[in-house]
Amino acid sequence: MKNTIKFMLFLTLTVLALFCIPNFTNAASTETATDESTLKSAIENVDDGGTVEIQNNITVTGPIVVQKKLTIDGNGYTISGSTDWTSTSGNQTMFTAQFSAGQLTLKDIDLNNGPKYGVQSYDGATVILNDVSITGFRYGGVLANGGTVEVIDLHLGFNGTNANNGIEIDKGASATNNPTLVMSGSLTSESGENVVRVADNGYLTDFTITNTEGTENKVIISGDKVVLTDSNDNVISETTVPDQVTANGDIDAVVVTLIANDKTSKIVVEKGSTISEGTLKAHIDLEDNYKIDGYYTDEAFTKEFDFSNTLDADTTIYVRISRIENVDEDNNNEEIVEEEPKPEDNKDDVPKTGDNNYIGVAILAILFSSIAIVGINKKK
Repeated sequence: MKNTIKFMLFLTLTVLALFCIPNFTNAASTETATDESTLKSAIENVDDGGTVEIQNNITVTGPIVVQKKLTIDGNGYTISGSTDWTSTSGNQTMFTAQFSAGQLTLKDIDLNNGPKYGVQSYDGATVILNDVSITGFRYGGVLANGGTVEVIDLHLGFNGTNANNGIEIDKGASATNNPTLVMSGSLTSESGENVVRVADNGYLTDFTITNTEGTENKVIISGDKVVLTDSNDNVISETTVPDQVTANGDIDAVVVTLIANDKTSKIVVEKGSTISEGTLKAHIDLEDNYKIDGYYTDEAFTKEFDFSNTLDADTTIYVRISRIENVDEDNNNEEIVEEEPKPEDNKDDVPKTGDNNYIGVAILAILFSSIAIVGINKKK
């Protein structure tokens, strides 16, 4: 009996102790920020995997470094670089996630103006961009510096000095990892120049491009080019990969350049496949009264393009277009066939002759006579 009482007492104390232990399973916290000071303290104090909520437009005067798993939810606000940027460190990027522990997700936020880049993933870190706009940075918008950049929803304004530099794939001298770009949604840019650019600094030797299923924009490697496409496989931007750099892409494709009169368009197709005439027509904007006479491999239109051939390299197709002559004259010379009138159409306001007309006159005469007789009788 005593042993039973002791066991029950022990069990009760154990359960009570378990209830008193803090619950660490949901340790991720949320911090808020309204200015540069509270932003830096929130990033420092928030738990790994936590979220910093931006509650005001913020101006920062120096770089911000993240070495934990963190989400910054901008709630539609803007973080701008100050004209009085005071940092003297080598890293002048506004937001940097660094090393393998760094995983920064930027959400619903605008980044404006800064002395170098808007955001970078450095040496094994990951940056995820979801509903983010970046513009006005002197070096470029996004830097994959030996780390991973994932694009879910990104809009790029003009970033750079003389030339635009949207997303730069690079590897610094001290970085040990190779960069990766993951396309998982939508990428738009105000400039078609260097939307995705591969650096030529001597340290970058290879990089990787990955496109998730259903992504609106794809980035492919075609020969010595990095090519950004839209959802219809039209080429938005293409840049050259330096000779010493190996590009690893998950999509094996080639670029088909269509030249029709003074208009040039480009599309990507799977390498080793054929292309149909219908596909080409869908990408050619024909003006009214113009027609396609053929597809050729030379500008002089001497050698027709063979649609049965597979496309194993970038290919240029010249489209011969001519105007349809005498369209109006042909229409005017068409024979006009008049339809036979229908019985109910033979109606007009002109009185007709014949028996029917005499009968009508007689009826009217009888009617008027009757009215006259009635009038005379009333007078009597």
